[in-house]
This record gives sequence, structure tokens and C-alpha cells, in this order.
Amino acid sequence: MYYQARFWLRFSVFNLLIVALVGLLMRYKIAFEFPYLNQKNLQHAHSHFAFSGWISHTLMVLMIYVLSKKINANALFSKKYVRLLSAHLVCAYGMLLFFTVQGYALFSIVFSSLSVVLSYVFAAWFWRDSKKWLVTQTSGLWFRAALFFNVISSIGTFALAYMMATKNIHQNEYLSSIYYYLHFQYNGWFFFACMGLLLEFLKPTLVHQKMYRQCFWALCASCIPAYGLSILWLDLPIFVYLIVVLAALVQLLAWLKILQLLVRNEQNKFSGLPTHLRVIFGLVAAALTVKLTLQLVSVIPSVSQLAFGFRPIVIAYLHLVLLVIISLFLLSYVWANNLFNESFGLKKSFIVFATGVVINEFILGVQGIASFSYTLIPWLNELLLLAALVITAGLMGMTWFVLSKKNY
Repeated sequence: MYYQARFWLRFSVFNLLIVALVGLLMRYKIAFEFPYLNQKNLQHAHSHFAFSGWISHTLMVLMIYVLSKKINANALFSKKYVRLLSAHLVCAYGMLLFFTVQGYALFSIVFSSLSVVLSYVFAAWFWRDSKKWLVTQTSGLWFRAALFFNVISSIGTFALAYMMATKNIHQNEYLSSIYYYLHFQYNGWFFFACMGLLLEFLKPTLVHQKMYRQCFWALCASCIPAYGLSILWLDLPIFVYLIVVLAALVQLLAWLKILQLLVRNEQNKFSGLPTHLRVIFGLVAAALTVKLTLQLVSVIPSVSQLAFGFRPIVIAYLHLVLLVIISLFLLSYVWANNLFNESFGLKKSFIVFATGVVINEFILGVQGIASFSYTLIPWLNELLLLAALVITAGLMGMTWFVLSKKNY
């Protein structure tokens, strides 16, 4: 039973299609009448499955893939990780079903908790199995930091589950727990794992690795205090506020340094990629720059109050990270490593998906900006539904071609 990354990546694309279909249903319920299924429950199912069934699953598959090549994995290595991925998918589908049916209740909390426990197991196994390889590899630092942030993000999950189960909910604690989890998922687990994958793909020289390590330590050290960016609406002491401002500044400067290194030294690694992948990697880099710039701007009290006071801005920001930065990067990375077989239909479907993502983020961005002045944009919900249709259509095409016999 040897590890086959392609097999598990088929689940990734299929699961992303499910995420898109649930998102499409939510958009339809907002734009038109659809009395069935609770919108709040769908939202929980959508977000939990996106995190577990799509992103975390894909990151684990790719990290195991990288590790298996480095240590010449044997059958025992493959068997345990195959079982782990299988169990993790069962939990993801369990959350999808029970959050949709019952929201936060017994079975959804059980599957969510089991998923967290499995993330602990993955962290322990990967950490142990990668010891020899990670000693000299810059990418290994990013992977280990990603595992650490994934583990500590679960504190927010358990706090939230406890409040939901006991019905003892206080607004500040509730929101703080949600943002704690989101911060260490988006800015910790997702970001650091993606950076590890990127550096493993680029394989920088020893001289450049040293500079990447410096940026790593800056980003790693600033990640924990950067959580304060998510709770600026609380009455934070002035010294804590100043630390948060410094963390936001360090993150932006460290990323700009990485971007400079990529442009100066890694051009030849990207030049051999298809044009559409080079464009999308460039789009991801630009989106990440925008995201970190917005973080820094948000430390201005008046801007922070506006940002957290309008739900459309929060939604636009979260989708910027989840769809534009993380999802497009992961799919492009898989393609760049030839884990999908090249085909004209798959390429076109991916371009349709990417186009829908950009359109969706543009509309959400306009909605967020318009909310500052309480300006109503005509046909906004219908336009977002149309963008969701484009995204779903692209993913249907991708799923069809990825599951076809040519990719076996």
C-alpha cells in the first residue's frame, strides 16, 4: 500500500467542488426564496468543510508527498498516512452532513473534535518522520511552524464548541474564539505550509536559503502577536496595541523581502511553467501583498472600527485569503508539480475557476467599500450568485477531467 498523492488529490478537487456547491446554494438563498435548509447551518458546514475537506486535506497530502520523496518511504510509512487521511476525510464528511442538518450539536461537535485530534496525530507523525530531513532544509522550518500553529489554533475551536454546547455565550469571548481559530489557520497553518511547499518547489541555493530563514523567523515571531489584529475592537492596553502594530509592520516587510528574493533569484524556476500558471502565481503574490497591507492599515483605530463593523468587509477579506491566495496557490502548485495530467479541458476549466474567483473577490471588494457609505449596489446578490456559478462551473470541469481515466 504505497502512498499515491494523485489519488488523494482527486478528493481535494471533488471536495472543493462540494464547498463551491454549498456556497452556491447559500448565494441562491440570499438572492431568491429557498425555504429548505437553515442558512446558518449551511454557513457552518461550508466553512468547516472548506477548512478540513479542502485545504487541510490538500496540505496534508502534499506535505506527505514531499516527505515520502525525501525519506524513500516504505510500505509502513504509506499505510499509516493512508489510514490517517481516510479517517480525516470521514470526519470532514461527517462535519459537512451534521453541520448542515443540525448546526452546532452533538454529532457535528464530535466529528469536529475528532478532526482536531487527527491533526494532532498528523503533527506528531510528520514531526517525528521528518527529523533527519528537516535539519538542513529551510522548507522544513516552515512546515514545522505550520504544524505548531495548526495545533494551537484548536484552542479556539474547543472554546467555541464549549460555548455552543453549554449555551453559555458571551459576545466578546465568542468572537475572540472565532478570530483566534481563523487567525492561526489562515496566517499560521495555511500560510506557513504553503510557503514550505513553495520553497521545496523552488529549491533555493544555500545563500538564498539563509535569507529565507531570516524572513521565516520574522514572520514566525510576529504571527502570535498578530492575533491582536483580529481583536482590535476590544479595549487593548496601549503597550499591547503597539506590539500588534509592530507585528503587522514586520509581516509586511518580511513578505516584501521574500517577494524581492523571488523576483530576483527564482525567475528561471517560474519561466518554464505554462503562462496561465505564471499569471496565477503572480496574482497570488499580489493578493498576499494587498492582504498584508490591509492588515497594517487596519491598526488605525478609525479604520479598524469600520472594518469590523461591516460584515461585507470581513467576508471579502476572508475570501481574499481562502480563495485567491490559498486555493489558487494550491491548485497551481499541484499543476506545477505535474500531479495533474495535462489536458486542454482541465486547463480551460481551471482558468474558468480562477476567473470566477477574481470576479467574486472584485464584487465582494466593491460591496465592502460601498458599505462604508451605506451605498446599495443594484443586483449585488444576483452578481455574487453569477460569480458562484462561474466558480462552480470551472470546478465541475476540473473534477470531471481529474477523475477521468487519463489522470489514473
